[in-house]
Amino acid sequence: MPISIETCAAMHQGDRNEQQDRVSIFPHPNKPGCLLAVLADGMGGHSGGAIAAEQVLLKARQNFSAYIPGSEAPHEFLHGVIDEAHVVIKLTRFTSEQDPHSTAVVFVLRPGHADWAHCGDSRFYHFRHGRLINRSQDHSLVGELIRAGRITEEQSLVHPQRNLLLSCLGAEREPRVEFGGTPALEAGDVFLLCSDGLWAYFDNDELGRTLNDLDARSAARVLINAARERAQGQGDNLSLAIIKVVPA
Repeated sequence: MPISIETCAAMHQGDRNEQQDRVSIFPHPNKPGCLLAVLADGMGGHSGGAIAAEQVLLKARQNFSAYIPGSEAPHEFLHGVIDEAHVVIKLTRFTSEQDPHSTAVVFVLRPGHADWAHCGDSRFYHFRHGRLINRSQDHSLVGELIRAGRITEEQSLVHPQRNLLLSCLGAEREPRVEFGGTPALEAGDVFLLCSDGLWAYFDNDELGRTLNDLDARSAARVLINAARERAQGQGDNLSLAIIKVVPA
């Protein structure tokens, strides 16, 4: 079946004084059917987080313009984006008074294939016809506690150390990078990149159902509005990118 791609990237400042999330989707300059989606949630004091997140997007765009599908393994390309952004963010410490850090989710779509990588607690989801196929694992203290069976997903949302990351870009330690991919795209596949300002308010079923039932732009609007309502005036920055595979 011939397929087509719907995309939407969106963000909201929430109830914070500054927007430190960054998100973008852009096509390859020379290769039709190839696109890149990038999302970064910056941290590091006034403007420091925004600087870090912006560096992730700049490095991703720069590397993607030189990426030739088929000549470089997707995992190598994705790893290169995150590692090089990590180095650049660390260098900004010497030119600013901030201590910038960022999460990163990077997704590359080629004809018939999709690959992704992430570091931190911004998430990547892959749904198919509304059913969860894959979800990234948070590099956070509560993520480790959940995997160890010591707390539940619900308990993690109110844990006093829920914002403590174990890996991110810009830290002294090298970033922990995890990968995923799908060898064949199908109509009904939906890929979601989002920061914790969004995913904290939804379970997998609600996300999958919303993304399956609505077009990409409508789904983004519904999810952001619901997150803002549920935050009750205490919402974080939030951002998301949706890549939806539909019948042509």
